Amino acid sequence: MEFDLATDSLRHVNQALHDCGVRQVTIHNPKGRHALAVGMTQQVQVTVEGHVGYYCAGMNQRADITVRGNAGPGVAENMVSGSVVIEGNASQYAGASGHGGLLIIKGNTSSRCGISMKGIDIVVGGSVGHFSAFMAQSGRLVICGDAGHDLGDSIYEAQVFVRGDVDNLGSDCIEKEMRPEHAEALEGLLRQSGFEYPASDFRRYGSARALYNFKIDNADAVR
Repeated sequence: MEFDLATDSLRHVNQALHDCGVRQVTIHNPKGRHALAVGMTQQVQVTVEGHVGYYCAGMNQRADITVRGNAGPGVAENMVSGSVVIEGNASQYAGASGHGGLLIIKGNTSSRCGISMKGIDIVVGGSVGHFSAFMAQSGRLVICGDAGHDLGDSIYEAQVFVRGDVDNLGSDCIEKEMRPEHAEALEGLLRQSGFEYPASDFRRYGSARALYNFKIDNADAVR
């Protein structure tokens, strides 16, 4: 089934995605429309031929959504399961508060990628902006390029892997040992995402756990 946002309304397309009952849908001429393919609860493959605006694929539960272009702020925010692939670049807070599923961004993404992530896996083929993985609680953020300043600020139990340079780490974020089980899991996630880098190219970061329960003795850890 195919839709064309040059002639179909956004409301009609979003409603049809929930009601159509087919396995494959292609959407043409998105032209930066906001909130496209949100709240998907059906097991359907959605391909968007072009750029999308903010909150595309938000709250996705079962769909596999591919955007053949760039994505605006908040792509795949609050995703529960399924997958979202952005073949271009993504703007701010990609994958914010995601509980599960896999978000792949083949290009770069802006600030706060993976903010408050709660179980989602995010793989970025390029670089991420500042404050990525801010207050990240669980899940994995893999960065094949560089990371901007304050990476992992106030991080909980999420794991961050970076192949390139890190500008600086945020409060309570430290570099950690890359043990064999981490390397094995990382390489599996990279293969699943279409990247062939060896785990040995990456460094692992996580929480120093000094801020779990704030004590005045740890005040220096907060900037």
